[in-house]
Amino acid sequence: MEKVEAATARPASPLTERQQARRRRILRASAQLAGRGGFDAVQMREVAESSQVALGTLYRYFPSKIHLLVATMQDQLEHMHGTLRKKPPAGRTPAERVAETLMRAFRALQREPHLADAMVRALTFADRSVSPEVDQVSRQTTAIILDAMGQEHPTPAQLSAVRVIEHTWHSALITWLSGRASIAQVKIDIETVCRLIDLTEPEAP
Repeated sequence: MEKVEAATARPASPLTERQQARRRRILRASAQLAGRGGFDAVQMREVAESSQVALGTLYRYFPSKIHLLVATMQDQLEHMHGTLRKKPPAGRTPAERVAETLMRAFRALQREPHLADAMVRALTFADRSVSPEVDQVSRQTTAIILDAMGQEHPTPAQLSAVRVIEHTWHSALITWLSGRASIAQVKIDIETVCRLIDLTEPEAP
């Protein structure tokens, strides 16, 4: 098993342009290694070599492989969000648009099954030390769903529905990756849970 070095310090925020470029290289290397061989293929020393950073520098950005892969998931979701904004969903209702959006995101992950498996495994293994990265994944997923809803100021009930939808989407990824659910079943589950959006729609005054 790869040794994980302790690292208490992380780059100051906001990052400089040079630090941002270095972080992007690290995340790109992580995604490429995971895409080729999944979770086990992401070794910190190889990530450092591929991204042309010192191993100690890599650990200052990401204290462990779990931190790195969860951050990779957030980065992948951010790219998906940009793509979705360029071509918004065409559904008539908020529920239809969210279901379409999540299935498009799901199919993007489906095209990179090794990468998807690595990121989801990291998210599953994450403990409290990875909370900031996990929170970023959650916030990015929430932003994608709210954009599809066309909702800038959601009510508490709508936010609750969004959380349930997020949980279902992540669970669907896990069951599909483990071979326990087909794409057709995932689609049914996503469309079903998205109906919660209709139930939380504020009544017209």
